[in-house]
Amino acid sequence: MNSDPRGAQLLLQPLLDDAIIALRAPTQVWSGRDGDLGGAAIDGVFHGDVRHIRAIESTCDESRIEWISLSSHGSSRVVFAGLLRGLDEESVADPRVRLVRDRRVDGRAVTETWSLRNGRDVPVATTLRMRIAPEFASLHEVKAGGSTAAEFVVTGEDDRIVVSAGAQSFTLTAPGARVEPEAGAVVVSWRIEAAARSEVHVSWDVALHDDTLVVEPASRPVSWDASEVAAGVAQRHPRLARWLETALGDLDALRLALPGHPEDEFYAAGAPWFFTLFGRDSIWAARLMLPLDAAIAASTLRVLARLQGDVDDAATAQEPGKILHELRSSALEIPGENVSLPPLYYGSVDATPLWVCLLADAWRAGMPEDEVRPLIPTLLRALGWLMEYGDSDGDGFIDYIDRTGTGLANQGWKDSGDSIQWRDGRLAEGPIALCEVQGYAYEAALGGAALLEHFGGGEGACTPTALREWAGALRSRFADAFWVRTPEGRYPAVALDRHKRPVDTLTSNIGHLIGTGILEPDEERHVADLLLGESMLSGFGIRTMSTEAAGYWPLSYHGGSVWTHDTAIAVHGMVRAGLEQARRVVDGMLDAAEGFVYRVPELHSGDPRLETSVPTPYPAACRPQAWSAAAAVTALTAVEEG
Repeated sequence: MNSDPRGAQLLLQPLLDDAIIALRAPTQVWSGRDGDLGGAAIDGVFHGDVRHIRAIESTCDESRIEWISLSSHGSSRVVFAGLLRGLDEESVADPRVRLVRDRRVDGRAVTETWSLRNGRDVPVATTLRMRIAPEFASLHEVKAGGSTAAEFVVTGEDDRIVVSAGAQSFTLTAPGARVEPEAGAVVVSWRIEAAARSEVHVSWDVALHDDTLVVEPASRPVSWDASEVAAGVAQRHPRLARWLETALGDLDALRLALPGHPEDEFYAAGAPWFFTLFGRDSIWAARLMLPLDAAIAASTLRVLARLQGDVDDAATAQEPGKILHELRSSALEIPGENVSLPPLYYGSVDATPLWVCLLADAWRAGMPEDEVRPLIPTLLRALGWLMEYGDSDGDGFIDYIDRTGTGLANQGWKDSGDSIQWRDGRLAEGPIALCEVQGYAYEAALGGAALLEHFGGGEGACTPTALREWAGALRSRFADAFWVRTPEGRYPAVALDRHKRPVDTLTSNIGHLIGTGILEPDEERHVADLLLGESMLSGFGIRTMSTEAAGYWPLSYHGGSVWTHDTAIAVHGMVRAGLEQARRVVDGMLDAAEGFVYRVPELHSGDPRLETSVPTPYPAACRPQAWSAAAAVTALTAVEEG
């Protein structure tokens, strides 16, 4: 917790850019560079939506531990190394006694092996200790900048104990150790001796459990080998190869399934806040990954189909045929924003057409017909939602408005409260019809028509002919209503507001239109040129908002920052439209990837490349993030096919 100069305590979202993470969804460990937990607000052992352990402190009775290195071995393993100079000979300058801490994370447990390496000619003996502070605090509280430890009970004896707090618990096993409860903590100690020029090992693990968990770890290996994929392009594109290896490793670690259906996996949106199913994020990550893995697209489609809306319920934003936005084990409260989202929440205007687009793309990419066919009823209901519920005010465009006052005010991918602005900085009033959603809907209608033509089915407004007619009418309406002219040129507005006025800010949203078919080919080229202009292209990716807009700020979440997945979606469209601009944009993406040592975060600053040689972090950005990682595959497609 932080204090301002006047003494008031401030609750601030934890910063993440310098923290060390090891993960295997739904478990993650955040620590400092020494491997200890507790020094930063984000630190801890998380399982699902609960921080089970707040702090872990390692000490040595006979020496200070001087940590000198850390090395990541994929997404789920980190090795920390330190010196125990208190155990060395006083007259020898070279360090001869080392402590190595090898941390590994799987979906249900965290394991560490500590190795005392003695390079001296005599034995050394010492006592290693670890102090663990349980917490069992809500992830939502941690994100809000404050958390309260729950009361917990310690049971067991010797080297195995169970720490529990209601529905959550963890079992600590430390073979050969002495384990003692202490006020608010558990202390583990080992008395060890290493013979001359030898090493000894001790280990511990915590197995994590939560009765309320609504997701479970993936149970099968991925169908691709990250190292092999990277090796296949290393000679032609060495930086891209490094990005691919890191990104694919992260995507492997981000896979989840729902209880009862372990065979159907999907990508969790990202760490640390989104280790769960997100309709839009999971769809886009699977879609960007299609050139490498069509199977997870198919399983993502099935997972979301099982949760498709079937009633009209304002409290959950559910409507018949609508695709889920977010799944949680409990309600999500966002302090200070009057936002309270139920555990099963449908407040997303784009997940439904994007589900249809993914089904059409997966089918074309080779998804087996016997897997597509069972999803045709879901397809028909999703298309029905577009026709009946997607247009809340009858103006012919897909729009959104929060009907409760406590849901998300903005329900496109830019879902922060200030994301849809006029060029002069005023906020747009809803219902809001986003430009990119019209592109998704157009593509979905044509993709749905092709699927129904092949597989049969559909009646009324959902026949192939009716869908193509509806799409043609939408395209015509879009051309009449969305284009604006400002001092920055002519381009599609980011949205129409409640008065049907085009909101005139130049934004990255227009990049999502490329490749959907809703624009003419010359319009796609024109939009691509605008996105490559100085006000939009930072040099590390496409800014979410033009530098010429009054609301622009390079560290604004959706008003000037760069999101790699957002840039990748524009590249995805450029490749589909056959535009050569894609290669130039990918060059900037690779520069950004290199600047982040190839683990690209959720977003970063929109500062121009001319001012900084590496991208400036957005310090609270999630990493890894599934769709940021999947952007590496889009970059590969662009450089190989472009």
